[in-house]
Amino acid sequence: MILTRGARITGAVLCVLLAVIVAGWLVRDVKAVEEPADLVRYWAGYYDVRLSAVPTTSADDVALLVVYVVAAFAALRSSVAATALVATGVVTLAMRLPGLWTIGESAMSARFADDLRTRALICAFAALAAALALVITAGAGRRPPRDFSERTPTRPGPGASVTAFLLLGASGAVVIAWEIRQVVRFPDIFPEWYVGGERLFQGLIDPPPGWGDAVIALLCLFTAVSALSRAVHARPFGLIAVGLLLTGGVTGVSRAVHYKMLDHFGDLPIEDQLTVVTWFFEAAVAMVVLIVLARRGSADAPDRPHRGHGQGYGPPLGVFGPPPPSQPPPGW
Repeated sequence: MILTRGARITGAVLCVLLAVIVAGWLVRDVKAVEEPADLVRYWAGYYDVRLSAVPTTSADDVALLVVYVVAAFAALRSSVAATALVATGVVTLAMRLPGLWTIGESAMSARFADDLRTRALICAFAALAAALALVITAGAGRRPPRDFSERTPTRPGPGASVTAFLLLGASGAVVIAWEIRQVVRFPDIFPEWYVGGERLFQGLIDPPPGWGDAVIALLCLFTAVSALSRAVHARPFGLIAVGLLLTGGVTGVSRAVHYKMLDHFGDLPIEDQLTVVTWFFEAAVAMVVLIVLARRGSADAPDRPHRGHGQGYGPPLGVFGPPPPSQPPPGW
């Protein structure tokens, strides 16, 4: 199945709308702080950064902005436009849904003005509506190819499938293991770590930390299983998963370098050493999987319709009997 022209344009417009919403909040944060470089340090997780205003976004919002821009181009030109729109819509629904209840919490009221929280809630509803519309557009706008000149959706190649399965499966397992460790080590913040609460600090439009990690873990595991079966949707979901995974890995590596954790790696506690190794592992996995999944996969060969003799398809003359002689005898 491929996507109709009208569905492609509609999907691209919806992706642009989602990109504009995120870009608007990013611009707000850049203008609110005195030094944009401090905002980047905040996104990277530097705990010693001092800002003149509390940001409303995180590094994941930058990753989502890139996802929306790429999805808009994919909707117009890619053979996997339908699955790209579905993947974008599903991830947006997962990442923006907690805003419906976290934006109105009293902890948010203490850090953000009422008008800002009102705009954030309106944007959350708009993002969820656009995400749902993306999924509906992708489902309603598909049609079979008309001829052999139309590009059919591509699947990841055998090598890319195995690579994505192994690396993303391992990454998902690592994220889940750290989440279990987080709950065991700090049981007093459960379930606020996943659904939000008074003792958590998060961006105004972002999900709680545990919720975001759970989304990344599920994306990695889902993509790993899909890649093993060489499903068409493995590439779009996988590229979004590695985008979010790369964001966490790069920001973690940045913290490790900034606080000179590598210079004193042997002196760190075992858990801190494993944390640093995890950051480098996530960044490396994301880069490798990004390379293998970004390459164009293999398309399914469409079934050719059977045609009669001499029309370019079907058996050649003489298969079901001898060909007629060049000089037919009388009565032939």
